[in-house]
Amino acid sequence: MERIAAALGDSARWRLVELLTERPRSVGELAQLTGLRQPQTTKHLQSLARAGLVTVFPLGQRRVYAVEAEPLKALERRLGELLAAIESHRDERDVVDRYRSAIESETLIAERDRWADGRTFGFDRTLTVPPATVWRYWTDPELLESWWAPPSMAITDCRIEPQAGGRAVLEYRDAEGRVYRSEGRVHTAYDPEHLVYDLSVLDAAGAVMFTGHYDLALAAVPEGTRLRLDLTITETTVEAVPFIAGIETGWGQVLDNLTDTIEKEVKP
Repeated sequence: MERIAAALGDSARWRLVELLTERPRSVGELAQLTGLRQPQTTKHLQSLARAGLVTVFPLGQRRVYAVEAEPLKALERRLGELLAAIESHRDERDVVDRYRSAIESETLIAERDRWADGRTFGFDRTLTVPPATVWRYWTDPELLESWWAPPSMAITDCRIEPQAGGRAVLEYRDAEGRVYRSEGRVHTAYDPEHLVYDLSVLDAAGAVMFTGHYDLALAAVPEGTRLRLDLTITETTVEAVPFIAGIETGWGQVLDNLTDTIEKEVKP
C-alpha cells in the first residue's frame, strides 16, 4: 500500500494514471498529452509498473501501457477504512477543536494575573456503584491512577490522602517527556461522602500557575451514586491560559474515564 501511495504522490504519475483510465496508451501518446519528454514519461511509467498500477504489453510495433484496477481498489478500501476510523473518533477531534477555540478565547482576556480568579466549574455524574466504591477510586492511589489523567498522558505520581492536612498530588508526563505537576492539601474528608482539597498547578520552576479548589460530594441514589464535583479557580497567572481553557473539556473526559473504569472493573 505504501508503494501505491508513493507512486501516486507525484502529480505527473497521477496524470498518467488519469489518462490510462480512459484507455491504454503508448509512451509517445502519453508524453504528448502530458507535455513530458519521452524519457521522463518512461521513467514515471516504470515507477507505476513497480507499484503494480500499470502493465505494459506489445501492440504491433508499439509498447502500450494499461492501468490495473485492483491496486486502486485496494487503495480505495484502505482509504475507506481510514475514513471510517476518522468518523468513529469524531468526538476526539471535536475535543481538540473545542480546546483550541477555548485557548483562543481565553488568550484574548488573559491580560494580567488573577484574570480568572473566582471562575467556577461544576460536573455531575451518576455511577451504578455505591458511594464507598467511588470513594475508593478517588482515594486509593492505585485506583486513582487508573483514571485520573488526560488521554495520552502517563501518570508518574498521584495521591489524595483522605484526612485533613493530607497531601494531594498529581504528576503526569506527555509523549514528548514534558512533566506536569500539581500539589495541594486536603481540607475535608468524610468517608464516603465529602472530599475537599486544593491543587496548585506548578510551572517548571515550581511556581504556582493557578490553584483549583475542589469540592467532591457523593450521594447515594437508587441508581448507585450521584457524583458532584465543584471547582473554583484562584491565583491565576497569565501563563495558565492553556490549563484554564482545558478545564471543562479535560475534567469532562477524566470523569467519563472514571465512570468507564468503574463500570468495567466492578462488572461481575
